[in-house]
Amino acid sequence: MTAKIQNIIFDLGAVLIDWNPRYLYQQIFQSREAMEYFLAHVCTSEWNEEQDGGRPIREAESLLLDQFPYYKSEILAFYGRWTEMLGGPIQPTVEVLKELKEKQQHGLYALTNWSAETWPKAEESFAFLSWFDGILVSGKENMKKPDVRIYQAIFDRYGLEPASTLFIDDNHRNIEAAQRLGLQTIHFITPAQMKTELNIILGQ
Repeated sequence: MTAKIQNIIFDLGAVLIDWNPRYLYQQIFQSREAMEYFLAHVCTSEWNEEQDGGRPIREAESLLLDQFPYYKSEILAFYGRWTEMLGGPIQPTVEVLKELKEKQQHGLYALTNWSAETWPKAEESFAFLSWFDGILVSGKENMKKPDVRIYQAIFDRYGLEPASTLFIDDNHRNIEAAQRLGLQTIHFITPAQMKTELNIILGQ
Protein backbone atom coordinates (compact mmCIF):
# COMPACT_ATOMS: atom_id res chain seq x y z
CA MET A 1 0.00 0.00 0.00
CA THR A 2 1.29 3.46 -0.94
CA ALA A 3 2.08 5.68 2.03
CA LYS A 4 0.06 8.84 2.59
CA ILE A 5 1.87 11.94 1.38
CA GLN A 6 3.23 14.10 4.19
CA ASN A 7 5.64 16.29 2.22
CA ILE A 8 5.95 17.55 -1.35
CA ILE A 9 9.22 18.53 -3.06
CA PHE A 10 9.01 20.77 -6.12
CA ASP A 11 11.62 21.38 -8.77
CA LEU A 12 11.71 25.07 -9.74
CA GLY A 13 12.98 25.65 -13.29
CA ALA A 14 10.33 24.75 -15.91
CA VAL A 15 7.91 23.79 -13.12
CA LEU A 16 7.40 27.02 -11.17
CA ILE A 17 9.82 29.37 -12.93
CA ASP A 18 10.05 29.98 -16.67
CA TRP A 19 13.77 30.21 -17.45
CA ASN A 20 15.12 30.04 -20.98
CA PRO A 21 18.37 31.48 -22.38
CA ARG A 22 16.57 32.11 -25.67
CA TYR A 23 14.72 35.01 -24.08
CA LEU A 24 18.08 36.76 -23.91
CA TYR A 25 19.86 35.47 -27.00
CA GLN A 26 17.05 36.20 -29.43
CA GLN A 27 17.87 39.83 -28.67
CA ILE A 28 21.57 39.28 -29.41
CA PHE A 29 21.66 37.09 -32.51
CA GLN A 30 20.34 38.17 -35.88
CA SER A 31 18.99 34.75 -36.78
CA ARG A 32 17.47 31.80 -34.95
CA GLU A 33 20.00 29.50 -36.58
CA ALA A 34 22.94 31.48 -35.18
CA MET A 35 21.35 31.51 -31.72
CA GLU A 36 20.69 27.78 -31.72
CA TYR A 37 24.23 27.04 -32.90
CA PHE A 38 25.64 29.11 -30.04
CA LEU A 39 23.47 27.38 -27.43
CA ALA A 40 24.27 23.95 -28.84
CA HIS A 41 28.04 24.42 -29.15
CA VAL A 42 29.20 27.26 -26.88
CA CYS A 43 26.99 28.08 -23.87
CA THR A 44 25.54 24.59 -23.80
CA SER A 45 23.15 23.02 -21.30
CA GLU A 46 25.98 20.78 -20.12
CA TRP A 47 28.22 23.81 -19.49
CA ASN A 48 25.46 25.59 -17.58
CA GLU A 49 24.76 22.50 -15.46
CA GLU A 50 28.32 22.58 -14.13
CA GLN A 51 27.54 25.94 -12.53
CA ASP A 52 24.43 24.34 -11.04
CA GLY A 53 26.82 21.82 -9.51
CA GLY A 54 28.94 24.50 -7.89
CA ARG A 55 31.50 25.58 -10.50
CA PRO A 56 32.20 29.33 -10.12
CA ILE A 57 30.86 31.53 -12.91
CA ARG A 58 34.21 33.22 -13.49
CA GLU A 59 35.86 29.83 -14.03
CA ALA A 60 33.08 28.78 -16.41
CA GLU A 61 33.42 31.99 -18.42
CA SER A 62 37.21 31.67 -18.64
CA LEU A 63 36.87 28.14 -19.96
CA LEU A 64 34.68 29.27 -22.86
CA LEU A 65 36.59 32.47 -23.56
CA ASP A 66 39.74 30.40 -24.09
CA GLN A 67 37.91 28.12 -26.51
CA PHE A 68 35.71 30.67 -28.29
CA PRO A 69 37.34 34.14 -28.00
CA TYR A 70 35.32 35.43 -30.97
CA TYR A 71 32.14 34.91 -28.92
CA LYS A 72 33.40 36.98 -25.98
CA SER A 73 30.45 39.38 -25.64
CA GLU A 74 27.89 36.63 -26.15
CA ILE A 75 29.54 34.38 -23.54
CA LEU A 76 29.77 37.17 -20.97
CA ALA A 77 26.11 38.05 -21.60
CA PHE A 78 25.00 34.66 -20.27
CA TYR A 79 25.55 35.68 -16.67
CA GLY A 80 25.97 39.39 -17.18
CA ARG A 81 22.39 39.62 -18.45
CA TRP A 82 21.11 36.46 -16.76
CA THR A 83 17.91 38.04 -15.41
CA GLU A 84 16.77 38.57 -19.02
CA MET A 85 16.46 34.78 -19.29
CA LEU A 86 13.70 34.78 -16.68
CA GLY A 87 10.28 34.66 -18.27
CA GLY A 88 8.44 34.93 -14.98
CA PRO A 89 6.50 32.53 -12.77
CA ILE A 90 4.60 29.62 -14.31
CA GLN A 91 1.39 30.93 -12.83
CA PRO A 92 -0.86 27.84 -12.95
CA THR A 93 1.73 25.86 -11.00
CA VAL A 94 2.23 28.73 -8.57
CA GLU A 95 -1.54 28.67 -7.95
CA VAL A 96 -1.32 24.97 -7.04
CA LEU A 97 1.53 25.74 -4.66
CA LYS A 98 -0.54 28.55 -3.13
CA GLU A 99 -3.49 26.23 -2.54
CA LEU A 100 -1.24 23.67 -0.85
CA LYS A 101 0.30 26.38 1.32
CA GLU A 102 -3.09 27.69 2.40
CA LYS A 103 -4.36 24.20 3.32
CA GLN A 104 -1.29 23.61 5.54
CA GLN A 105 -1.65 19.83 5.20
CA HIS A 106 1.77 19.10 3.72
CA GLY A 107 5.34 20.20 4.21
CA LEU A 108 6.47 22.06 1.09
CA TYR A 109 10.07 21.95 -0.13
CA ALA A 110 12.07 22.75 -3.25
CA LEU A 111 15.06 20.90 -4.68
CA THR A 112 16.58 22.85 -7.54
CA ASN A 113 19.56 22.65 -9.85
CA TRP A 114 20.61 26.30 -9.70
CA SER A 115 23.86 28.25 -9.52
CA ALA A 116 24.58 29.58 -6.04
CA GLU A 117 25.68 32.86 -7.61
CA THR A 118 22.43 33.53 -9.48
CA TRP A 119 20.17 32.18 -6.73
CA PRO A 120 19.92 35.52 -4.85
CA LYS A 121 18.50 37.10 -8.02
CA ALA A 122 15.84 34.40 -8.16
CA GLU A 123 14.92 35.01 -4.52
CA GLU A 124 14.49 38.70 -5.28
CA SER A 125 12.33 37.97 -8.33
CA PHE A 126 9.89 35.36 -7.01
CA ALA A 127 8.06 36.06 -3.76
CA PHE A 128 6.48 32.59 -3.72
CA LEU A 129 9.87 31.07 -2.87
CA SER A 130 9.22 32.23 0.70
CA TRP A 131 6.26 29.83 0.88
CA PHE A 132 8.52 26.80 1.08
CA ASP A 133 9.43 25.22 4.40
CA GLY A 134 12.90 24.59 3.00
CA ILE A 135 14.86 24.88 -0.25
CA LEU A 136 17.99 22.99 -1.27
CA VAL A 137 20.00 24.74 -4.01
CA SER A 138 22.43 22.49 -5.87
CA GLY A 139 25.08 25.17 -6.39
CA LYS A 140 25.32 25.68 -2.64
CA GLU A 141 25.69 21.94 -2.06
CA ASN A 142 28.27 21.36 -4.84
CA MET A 143 26.17 18.52 -6.23
CA LYS A 144 23.11 18.37 -8.44
CA LYS A 145 20.23 16.17 -9.46
CA PRO A 146 20.18 13.31 -10.39
CA ASP A 147 23.06 12.61 -7.97
CA VAL A 148 21.46 10.52 -5.21
CA ARG A 149 23.46 12.44 -2.59
CA ILE A 150 21.44 15.63 -3.09
CA TYR A 151 18.18 13.78 -2.51
CA GLN A 152 19.64 12.28 0.64
CA ALA A 153 20.74 15.76 1.70
CA ILE A 154 17.19 17.14 1.57
CA PHE A 155 15.88 14.06 3.43
CA ASP A 156 18.45 14.53 6.18
CA ARG A 157 18.18 18.31 6.46
CA TYR A 158 14.41 18.41 6.81
CA GLY A 159 13.67 14.99 8.27
CA LEU A 160 11.77 13.70 5.24
CA GLU A 161 10.76 10.07 4.77
CA PRO A 162 11.00 9.14 1.06
CA ALA A 163 7.98 6.82 1.08
CA SER A 164 5.66 9.59 2.30
CA THR A 165 7.22 12.33 0.15
CA LEU A 166 6.09 13.34 -3.34
CA PHE A 167 8.68 14.68 -5.79
CA ILE A 168 7.69 16.80 -8.83
CA ASP A 169 10.24 17.48 -11.60
CA ASP A 170 10.21 18.03 -15.37
CA ASN A 171 13.45 16.10 -15.98
CA HIS A 172 12.93 12.37 -16.39
CA ARG A 173 16.46 11.53 -15.20
CA ASN A 174 15.67 13.27 -11.92
CA ILE A 175 12.37 11.41 -11.61
CA GLU A 176 14.06 8.05 -12.17
CA ALA A 177 16.66 8.81 -9.49
CA ALA A 178 13.90 9.82 -7.06
CA GLN A 179 11.96 6.62 -7.73
CA ARG A 180 15.04 4.50 -7.04
CA LEU A 181 15.24 6.18 -3.62
CA GLY A 182 11.61 5.36 -2.84
CA LEU A 183 10.00 8.74 -3.45
CA GLN A 184 6.56 8.98 -4.97
CA THR A 185 6.81 11.09 -8.14
CA ILE A 186 5.07 13.19 -10.76
CA HIS A 187 6.91 13.77 -14.02
CA PHE A 188 5.86 17.35 -14.78
CA ILE A 189 4.78 18.00 -18.36
CA THR A 190 2.13 20.72 -18.00
CA PRO A 191 0.55 22.46 -15.00
CA ALA A 192 -2.83 20.89 -15.81
CA GLN A 193 -1.37 17.37 -16.04
CA MET A 194 0.53 17.90 -12.79
CA LYS A 195 -2.57 19.14 -10.99
CA THR A 196 -4.62 16.16 -12.16
CA GLU A 197 -2.01 13.67 -10.99
CA LEU A 198 -1.50 15.55 -7.74
CA ASN A 199 -5.22 15.45 -6.94
CA ILE A 200 -5.30 11.69 -7.58
CA ILE A 201 -2.27 11.03 -5.37
CA LEU A 202 -3.57 13.25 -2.56
CA GLY A 203 -7.07 11.81 -2.90
CA GLN A 204 -8.73 15.12 -3.66
